[in-house]
Amino acid sequence: MNKGINIIRSTGVPLNIENVDTDQIIPARFLKATSRDGFDKNLFRDWRYEDDDESKPKKDFPLNNPVYKGKILVAAKNFGCGSSREHAAWAIKDYGFDVVVSSFFADIFKNNSLNNFLLPVTVSEKFLQQIFDAIDKNPETELEINLENQIIKLLGSPEGFAEAFDISNYKKTCLLNGYDDIDYLLSLKEDITKYELENKL
Repeated sequence: MNKGINIIRSTGVPLNIENVDTDQIIPARFLKATSRDGFDKNLFRDWRYEDDDESKPKKDFPLNNPVYKGKILVAAKNFGCGSSREHAAWAIKDYGFDVVVSSFFADIFKNNSLNNFLLPVTVSEKFLQQIFDAIDKNPETELEINLENQIIKLLGSPEGFAEAFDISNYKKTCLLNGYDDIDYLLSLKEDITKYELENKL
């Protein structure tokens, strides 16, 4: 069973590029594997390396910049567009990210993320820019995501920037408890049995 998610406090890795599609997240040539492991090395593969050579990392790409680290990927608008490949969520999660923050996610990518214990947090354009500006000024800036209360905070700012975010109650329950769909149904076993007995089903 996957570990549940509740409060995540971490620095963030900024990817201030709009319209990042799933082929850029994980190129199609790496989709042959069926296991969810090992996708981390190919995350943003064509953007991370020159000539597809791991010995030639592109210094200007955020994932190659040692000043940026953490469990939160901060992405620009329309993240995860394009094809419906679930491998995109696998690659981001396998790399070590637990949260992706953006002002807009493609629906299929958002659902794939939730199914793989990767939390997509949608914020306003204004708040997203405040996050980018804060990280640019100080890469040690931390964000706090409270799933139970559905609040994201930009820590360390004198104004205490924070916003609420939406998530379905079902997916929230699954993430908090580390449930996949089957685990969720099993968690209701006693309630189902009680209902059947009371209604003589």
